[in-house]
Amino acid sequence: MHHILLKIGPAAFRIASAWRQPLDQLAGLYRHYPAPGEGQVDFTVRLEPDKPWRRHIRPSVHIGGDFWLPDAAPLPLAQGLLAAEMGMNLQMALGWRRHLLLHASSVEKDGKALVMTGLSGSGKSTLSAMLAERGWRFMGDEFALLGLDDGKISPFPRLISLKNQAIGAMQNLAADDRFGPEMKATPKGDIRHLVPSQEAVTRMEESATPALLLFPRFGHARELREMGQAEIFVRLTQASTNYVALGESGFRALTRFVDRVPARAMDYQSIEQAEELIDGLWSKLP
Repeated sequence: MHHILLKIGPAAFRIASAWRQPLDQLAGLYRHYPAPGEGQVDFTVRLEPDKPWRRHIRPSVHIGGDFWLPDAAPLPLAQGLLAAEMGMNLQMALGWRRHLLLHASSVEKDGKALVMTGLSGSGKSTLSAMLAERGWRFMGDEFALLGLDDGKISPFPRLISLKNQAIGAMQNLAADDRFGPEMKATPKGDIRHLVPSQEAVTRMEESATPALLLFPRFGHARELREMGQAEIFVRLTQASTNYVALGESGFRALTRFVDRVPARAMDYQSIEQAEELIDGLWSKLP
């Protein structure tokens, strides 16, 4: 099998594939990222045909690796890049233990991190991508890595997964050479990946202190709402893929985060509304 090594934030991956195409796309989009030191990796992802003949006849990609889902449906080879990204996310979700993982996006300014979490379609990935083009440092759009001891957010700046209408919106802001191929009619809709800025890659070893937690919800009348700590705690446990596996250390980290970081629910109907609300909240932080 062909393979490529990638380092994204604190995690290192070996991506092995029966086909060159997904790896060539990965190599191009991750060309500015550093290689893992001495070839040491945390996880292996394998892109393999689900049946031997599927390597050549109507090629279909099964996502395997150190951790895998036996019932996951294969993807067509044209979506091999998506399969590789899904494979890396799966390894993190099921195998990472050095941080508390929150399914959230995050950006940084002045050493402080804004963390945004919510259900699929809430707009958190688009918001982080937009803010990263407007003076914030992009830290991640899939996972926020919360330190178990220091309580800081460590970057995991993988490719930004843009879906449907977000693709066109970001094409108006970012240069063409930062986009991967557009994949139509995937299980998640139309998807196109955006390469984070050079700053996000150069500074991906720099953690930030969480300063604000938002639960955004796109498509509703503009509003900010306070939330009780019990609700915040429960929603964050539901947004974490390794909270249960971490046990007491995960409980302590999440309790400290909820105690120290102000949180708001934010409804918005446009990126301009969201940016105005965020700037207002940010300006009031100590």
